[in-house]
Amino acid sequence: MPQIPIPADLLPKDGRFGSGPSLVRAESVTALAAEANTFLGTSHRRPRVKDMVARMQDGLKELFGLPDGWEILMGNGGSTLFWDAMIFSMIQERSQHLVFGEFSSKFAKGAAAAPFLGDPQIIESDFGTHPLPVAADVDFYALTHNETSTGVAMPVIRPGGTTASDGLVAVDATSGGGGLRWDPADCDIYYFAPQKAFGSDGGLYLAAVAPAAQDRIRQITTSDRWIPAGLDLGIALDNSVKNQTYNTPALATIFMAVQQIEWMNSNGGMDFAAGRSEQSAATMYSWADAHSIASPFVQEPAMRSNVVATIDFDDAVDADTLAAVLRANGILDTESYRKLGRNQLRVAMFPAIDPADIAALTACIDHVIAAL
Repeated sequence: MPQIPIPADLLPKDGRFGSGPSLVRAESVTALAAEANTFLGTSHRRPRVKDMVARMQDGLKELFGLPDGWEILMGNGGSTLFWDAMIFSMIQERSQHLVFGEFSSKFAKGAAAAPFLGDPQIIESDFGTHPLPVAADVDFYALTHNETSTGVAMPVIRPGGTTASDGLVAVDATSGGGGLRWDPADCDIYYFAPQKAFGSDGGLYLAAVAPAAQDRIRQITTSDRWIPAGLDLGIALDNSVKNQTYNTPALATIFMAVQQIEWMNSNGGMDFAAGRSEQSAATMYSWADAHSIASPFVQEPAMRSNVVATIDFDDAVDADTLAAVLRANGILDTESYRKLGRNQLRVAMFPAIDPADIAALTACIDHVIAAL
């Protein structure tokens, strides 16, 4: 690897640009350390932890502007496990899946493999684009707000002319939640994990669930369908309304998520959080659009994500070498998604990442390219 030092005055203040796990604010860690002796290592079914869970749930309801009747479900396992839980506990007979990247394909594959469900309808588009849902003979629509592998974001929308009674709309917001705007009227399940925009660690799923989706959960989980307890969203719902999880969660993850959510809300809510990501994205894409050897992988500006940018480079620069030089200078996790196989960098722009550091990153990239 070429030894290319980057001048200190060019470097970002914080060099973490990973798409998940992503930057955890130092203030969150400091707050955790200050309360560790009375919080970590205590029972998750006692008031100290349950009060923290309630703060997280209430904070998310405030951040998203959720109507009365919505609940915040939570459980161990992250979004990957929540896909399996929805297969058992939310899809009645058949689902529709929009596939436009590595992560959106995984839920579709899981639904296709379930022996108790009909074959899902899968609508695909090329990587770097996204399809749109269409009204169909299904009872569940699976959308993805932000495809982390490709840097494509899609709007949260119901298929034309449908309502929740026609089919629930579930949105994978693993990397979009907290950084992209959405309207609760446009879906019934909005689920995510805390290791991206919510500035915490992974291993937990969180889901904003409308009354119609809660009714579906109750209908299926009280039927004769066999459901493993860990994937039974009826059990998860019962526990979540009590401000707890079915089994023991990582307490540090909950605590740091609360710090991030309350930081967002105290500074202006989604306008503040999404606004920071929008500012970072404007800087990143305008730089790439104007560059001689770099360009946004996502060609259509309206489809470009504000929270994850994928930037292609022509053959004049090897992106892996570029990322390695950046890493040697303390700029971390800009490598491309391993399965996409492109000569590119992938840069997170979650709310905790200072937009000024995105500007500094582009200057550092230019410095390394010039040296290479």
